[in-house]
Amino acid sequence: MGRSLTSAGIADRLFQGFNVAVLGLLALVTCFPFYYVLVVSLTDPAEFLQKRWVLFPDNWSLAAYQYLLSTKAFMRSVGNSAYLATVGTACSLIVTSALAYALSRRRMRGRRLIMLLVLLTILFSPGIIPAYMLVRHLGLIDSTWALILPGLANGWSVLLMKAFFDSIPAELDESAAMDGSNDIRTFASIILPLSLPALAAFGLFYAVGYWNQFFSALIYLNDSAKWPIQVLLRNMLIDATNTDLEAYDVSTQPPPSEMLKMAAVMIATIPVILVYPFLQKHFAKGAMVGSVKG
Repeated sequence: MGRSLTSAGIADRLFQGFNVAVLGLLALVTCFPFYYVLVVSLTDPAEFLQKRWVLFPDNWSLAAYQYLLSTKAFMRSVGNSAYLATVGTACSLIVTSALAYALSRRRMRGRRLIMLLVLLTILFSPGIIPAYMLVRHLGLIDSTWALILPGLANGWSVLLMKAFFDSIPAELDESAAMDGSNDIRTFASIILPLSLPALAAFGLFYAVGYWNQFFSALIYLNDSAKWPIQVLLRNMLIDATNTDLEAYDVSTQPPPSEMLKMAAVMIATIPVILVYPFLQKHFAKGAMVGSVKG
């Protein structure tokens, strides 16, 4: 009996050690590219030109970031992405939450038909050409709204937020109606404050999606002044000369193109990484409540 317990304990420890080794290796493989990008972007340009492969630089420098933040095109693209992330997220949350709230109330006429239409948007996609024709006929070509209006509400988000609203007692609406409140006031004053976890969760999804806008911007935007940061970053990765970047100070010597690319990748990634810790609590709660109670 004692031998079998000892053998089982040894086997369990070996299995746990194997799991730790495999997961540690996967974590190393996953984190190494991010570490390399960060190190290269912070390496002194002279040292980078000398070594070309740097893992532990002797001299650190912010030259790549300083140069990027002094260029007109890069700062304009950051502003475009920030505008998309803020305005697009706000508009998407308003439309998604309003539609989901209406679908969660059984007194709404045509509720089943609208639910069917929402499901159809999940099952069937119109494709690139019909979507482009729609945007063109709406006069949105070369407009920032071409990146917001076509994807204003996501079918999955509407259904999940509807499940969240289903968990809110209908008696709240009835009590508000008895006090003379209409549907819009009830939604804005009672339902939305109770839905902050869900709004935070879906707002994070929408914000990351708008910040990472790339393919739609590549199709609908011809004016480079309206490009988001992802499109400019794509051009920087393809074009080694970085001709789109011109510093305000013409006397400023640009760092190596590889350093500029790495710094641009970090600047495009850091905002998303910083947002997650602040919304993690609401994100976990909002993602689970609708599925548990719906």
